[in-house]
Amino acid sequence: MKNKTDKSEKTLLTAFLLSAPGPLFTGYAAFTSLSTTQISDFMRRLAELIALFTAYWVYRKIQRDKNIDEAKKSRMEQITDLCVGGVLCFSGLIILLVASLRFFISSPSGNVTMGLVIAILGLLTNSYFFFTYRSLANKDHDPIIISQAKLYSAKACIDFAVVFALSALTIAPESPYVKYIDILGSLVVAVYILHKGILTLVKHRNLRNA
Repeated sequence: MKNKTDKSEKTLLTAFLLSAPGPLFTGYAAFTSLSTTQISDFMRRLAELIALFTAYWVYRKIQRDKNIDEAKKSRMEQITDLCVGGVLCFSGLIILLVASLRFFISSPSGNVTMGLVIAILGLLTNSYFFFTYRSLANKDHDPIIISQAKLYSAKACIDFAVVFALSALTIAPESPYVKYIDILGSLVVAVYILHKGILTLVKHRNLRNA
């Protein structure tokens, strides 16, 4: 059991460290290309980075502090859900606002190649962590690990949507439809974030009322 715990903790830490540079590079790519999808992707990655750190910290605290009783453990998980859910919902609303404003702004004027490369690497990395977390979850059934498997499944799906949108911007930058593909990519990301945020907040409310 200790070996499984160590592996799970190392996986959580590795996932966080690999995701840490993401918002920095994606943010630079977004503000140089003015792509709505890349701006949305930057905010999404920033929100998820907070969620990843929170999951790692809570898991580490629970596993290493043997004095934590079930009531305190439950409170820690509820506070984590509340914070993460709030961050996700806020980010989703901001992305919806940015996507709405894009209807009145011309198509992206910068190069989206850097953002596309980051998105492809993100798709490969997130797919790897999804399969890793799913394998760990099937072995020890830890709630935090199970939640990370679900998170990385969604992250991989969203990265695929971002890759699709940015590929269209790269292949046909002058097409009149590119602007709407870019906006659609933002809306997909926004819906994903809001959905995850609302589910997290509903879970927190149900646990608090239980």
